[in-house]
Amino acid sequence: MTGPGTEVTTQPTPPVPGTNAPPPRFVESAERRRQRLSTGALIVVVGLVLLGLLFATHGNAQFALSNAFDTIQLPTVAVPGLPAVAICAVLCLLAGAGFLSGRLHHRWPALAGTVAGIAFVVGFLAWAAAGRELPFPVSNQLNGTLALATPLVFGALCGVLGERAGVVNVAIEGQFLTAAFAAAVVGSITHSVIGALVAAAAAGVAMAALLALFSIRYLVNQVVLGVVLNLLASGLTGFLFDQLVQPAGSAYNSAPVLETIAIPGLAKIPFFGPVFFEQTILAYLAGLAVVIVWVLLFKTTWGLRIRAVGEHPEAADTVGISVVRIRWSAVLVGGLFAGVGGSFFVLGTTGAFSKEITVGNGFIALAALIMGRWHPVWAAMMALFFGFVTQMASQLQTLSTPVPSQFLLLLPYVATIIAVAGLVGRVRAPAADGIPYEKA
Repeated sequence: MTGPGTEVTTQPTPPVPGTNAPPPRFVESAERRRQRLSTGALIVVVGLVLLGLLFATHGNAQFALSNAFDTIQLPTVAVPGLPAVAICAVLCLLAGAGFLSGRLHHRWPALAGTVAGIAFVVGFLAWAAAGRELPFPVSNQLNGTLALATPLVFGALCGVLGERAGVVNVAIEGQFLTAAFAAAVVGSITHSVIGALVAAAAAGVAMAALLALFSIRYLVNQVVLGVVLNLLASGLTGFLFDQLVQPAGSAYNSAPVLETIAIPGLAKIPFFGPVFFEQTILAYLAGLAVVIVWVLLFKTTWGLRIRAVGEHPEAADTVGISVVRIRWSAVLVGGLFAGVGGSFFVLGTTGAFSKEITVGNGFIALAALIMGRWHPVWAAMMALFFGFVTQMASQLQTLSTPVPSQFLLLLPYVATIIAVAGLVGRVRAPAADGIPYEKA
C-alpha cells in the first residue's frame, strides 16, 4: 500500500522478445500535485517580478569580490544589468513552466528549483546594483550570512533533537535569551570567553530542564508551555537587567567579544579564505555541531532510540526503551546547543546584553527546523537561507535602492513565509511530536 504523498512507478510486464514494451507510467498523488503546482506558480510569479524590474534597470551592476581589509584585492566584476536581469527572468519562467507541466521527474525538480532560486537572487541583486556608484559587496554578504546564521543553526539543532524525540520546543527564544544574559554577566565577572560559554550552556540546559519537567513529567501542553517559558525568560532577564546589570554596566555588562580565528593556509585563499576560514569559534562550532547531531541521530543507538520514541513511543516502550529517559536526554542535550547559540548575541556582537536582544531569532530557528523537515543538515541550510536574506536586506540599504527601507526590514520574514508556504510544501513532523506519553 502507498500512503499520501507517495509516487508510484508501475513496472510493465517483461516484454516478449522482438516486441517493444510500453514505457513505465508515472502516477502522481494529489498532494504532490498540489505542491508541484504551487511551487511552479510561485517560481513563475518570481520570474514575472524580474521581468517587471527590467523597466527600472539601467547601467552596469558592480560586484566587489573583496572588502577593503583583505590582503589580496580581487577585481570588481561589472555585468550589464539589463541582460543579466532578463536572463535570470527567463530561467525562472522556464523552471516554473517545467513544474507546471509536470514533466520534471526524479532529480529534475530539485535542480530546477535550485536554478530558479539562484537566478532570482542574481537577477534581483543585478537590478539593485545596476547604475549604483557603490558595488555590491559579495564577500561582506557571505561573511554576514555565516555570522547571522550561527545562532540559528544552534537553535535549529536544539529543536531537531527535542522534536525528534516527541517534545515540541517553542521555547528556543527563551533559551537564547537566558543564555545571552548568563553569558553577559559571567563573562563580565570572569573576563573569560570560556566561562561565558559555560554559563550560557548551563542556562540553556536549565531552561530545557523546565521544558522537560513540565512537558514530560506533568504532561503540560507543550506549545502553551513553550510560550510561557518564553515569557518567563523575557520577564526574568528584563527584571535582572533593570535591577542588577544596568546600574553597574561596567561590572556586569562588559563581556569579552570573540575574535576571529584564521585557519593557517586556508585563510589565505583569495575570496573563499576570509569568508569561510576566518570566523569566530562559534561559527566553527556551529558547523561541527551539525555533523555531531547528524551522527548522533543516524549512526548511534541513542539516536535510533530518539527517532523510535518520536515516531511510536508505545512500540519503543514494549522493547524496553525508557521513553521518559530518552526524551529527557534529548531535550537537555538540545538545551546545551541552544545555550551555546544564545551566547552569540553577546559574545559575537558587542559584549553587552540588552532587553530582548534575541529579537525573535528563536522563532526563526523554529521555522528553519520545520523548513528543514526535522533533519539537522537541511535545518542548518535553512538557517543559512535566513541569514543570507537578512544580510542581503542590510546590504541593499547601503546601495540606496528604490525599495523602501521598511520593506527591506520585512524581507527576511517575507522570504521565510514564502519558502514555508510555497517551496517546502507540506511536511510531516515526527508522528508523536507534541503528544505526551503515559505508560499504561
